Formats: sequence, C-alpha cells, structure tokens
Amino acid sequence: MKQDILTLLALTSIGGAAFAGPLHFDFKDPKGVNNAVFKLDAPLEAINGSANGISGMVVFDPADPAATTGTLVVDAKTLMVPNSVMKEHLHGEMWLNTAKHGAITFEAKSLKNVKTSGDTTTANVTGLLTLKGVTKEITAPVKFSYLKDKLGQRVPKMKGDLLVIRSTFSIKRSDFGINPGAPQDKVTDEIELTLSVAGAAPAK
Repeated sequence: MKQDILTLLALTSIGGAAFAGPLHFDFKDPKGVNNAVFKLDAPLEAINGSANGISGMVVFDPADPAATTGTLVVDAKTLMVPNSVMKEHLHGEMWLNTAKHGAITFEAKSLKNVKTSGDTTTANVTGLLTLKGVTKEITAPVKFSYLKDKLGQRVPKMKGDLLVIRSTFSIKRSDFGINPGAPQDKVTDEIELTLSVAGAAPAK
C-alpha cells in the first residue's frame, strides 16, 4: 500500500511538471528574426515587404490551447520595401502614416475549431486588429508549435520553452483607410499578411 501511494504521488508530480498551467511567452525577439510579411499583388504591380519590429505577450497553456490569449504588436516604422520611394509613400500620410500610428496590434479574443496533435495546435483565432488607427474584428487561421525546453537552441545559455506562431490571412486596404483612392490595377485592395514569430517563456 505504501509503495502504491508513493507511485501515485510520483506520477502526480510528473503530471504537474508536464502541465504546469499557462505560460507567458514574450515575443520581443532578442535575435531580431521574428517577422511579418505583406504582399499586394495587383495586375500591373506587385508590392512585397516585411517588418521585424515584433513584440507582445501571449498566454498559452499546453494542456488547454483553446484558452490562449494575448496581443502581438508590429512597430509600423520597421515596415520595409525594396524601393526607397515606395517606402517613403508606405510610411506617409496617405498610406500608413507611421508618424501618427506607430503600432499595428492584434489582440486575440477567442479560438475555435481547435485541434491538437503532439506539440502542434491549429485553430481559427478571432480578435481585434488595429491598423492606422482603425480597429476591426477579424478571424484568421493560426498554427501554434509548443516547443518545450527548446529556448536554449534559439537563444544560447537560456533555458525555457518556445512558442512558434504562424498565420497567413488577408485584409482589405480600404477597410483601414490605407490610400483608398489608389487605382486597383496598380495597388490591389487585398493585402496578404504572413506571420512567423517565436516567443520565449524562460525557465523560472
């Protein structure tokens, strides 16, 4: 009986360590490789660019991914395109007006159609996207990869877990007042966004 009780306590302890509850993942990447990519593919011209000024905090519970909450922030001033004149327009008043609206934010509110297999969870996340001072509710597909004890492989000498978030979705430029009068044969109304970011939860 005593041995049975000890075994039960050991298993409970292991289970508690494996599923310690919600973890807080910081997405301000010290390596600076987190990025958001955008694409506008009009008939006459394609515009591609990216931003690496990513930050934010996401609360993720490996035992209950459906309860995920958090906010991701993109520093709009880090948005880049290859053409310097196009970059000036992108940051200007008609486009993103980064001098006035320096942050692009997404606040996750709820997850649906949550499916988990091993370390990977897919879902549809609904939340509030704020861009150029306009806030809209959007729903986007998302993929979470929870990588336990892998932080040291990304950031040497640090112990902890990683959470990788990937998502590709589209928004309408006109919904956010981004140069709504631009001719759509040169600047499509649809903006495709791709997010690939990793957050860190250092060991305590």
